[in-house]
Amino acid sequence: MKRAFIFPGQSAQFPGMAKDLYDQFELARKRFTEANEILGFDISKVMFEGTAEDLRQTKVTQPAIFLHSVILKECLLSDADFSMVAGHSLGEFSALVAANVLSFEDGLKLVAVRANAMQKACENEPSTMAAVLAMEDHKVEEICASIDGIVVPANYNCPGQLVISGEVSAVEKACEQLKEAGAKRALLLQVGGAFHSPLMESAKTIFSAAVQDVEFSEPSVPVYQNVTAAPETDSKIIKENIVEQLTSPVRWTQSVQQMIADGAEQFTEVGPGKVLFGLMRKINREVSAEYAILPKED
Repeated sequence: MKRAFIFPGQSAQFPGMAKDLYDQFELARKRFTEANEILGFDISKVMFEGTAEDLRQTKVTQPAIFLHSVILKECLLSDADFSMVAGHSLGEFSALVAANVLSFEDGLKLVAVRANAMQKACENEPSTMAAVLAMEDHKVEEICASIDGIVVPANYNCPGQLVISGEVSAVEKACEQLKEAGAKRALLLQVGGAFHSPLMESAKTIFSAAVQDVEFSEPSVPVYQNVTAAPETDSKIIKENIVEQLTSPVRWTQSVQQMIADGAEQFTEVGPGKVLFGLMRKINREVSAEYAILPKED
């Protein structure tokens, strides 16, 4: 049976995340010590003791979710067989570590650069995102294209759920038109800015420079990347796509559908929460889905 590991992105964080792993595994404690040194601040303290607001800062959220996902995989699933990986937005970095494309250290360093660059881009230009429910993708795409200003599809999460991203006024205008056209909801999200849109171009420039200095190895299993929704096995293409991802949409629905077409029968979400598990039920209920969880101690 072909098993796919899938890794969540932003919005999966919660106060106290990964504290159970830290308490039970020496490897987890080692990873947090390394992470605090690499990041230059005590991220373990923020993750274990911080508020939801503390964790919502992009520069904290992204490394926190990466750490939780990678440590969970290393501690609980180190011997598990899997045939393919994918990650939602930020989760693609956890997937690259799982597929041996990036080391833990290089993955975390790149996540930190990405998070800081994206936060700076958000602060430089006010922008936002909105979730659109119960409307066909092509209709959302058409309405976004008709709006004056920057507003684009950003996350194809599952059938009937597409997130749009762009300038505040353009996103608000698109929401009005989407509701008039029959969308069940078009709701502004509490996010730092317009991720996966042209407004991340300045972050992409900074991140691209950092990526060039890091060695990407050939993957041990195919990586289904957000930009193409296709299985990639060439490290050069993977490196290009991870940069393009900042200004391109997350084709999550398409990625999962392609993994199923390529034989995936079991999906395991590896990370905090069960966001992707929920999306799986909406993409295809016929395949088996689960989420990795640390058993409670007796």
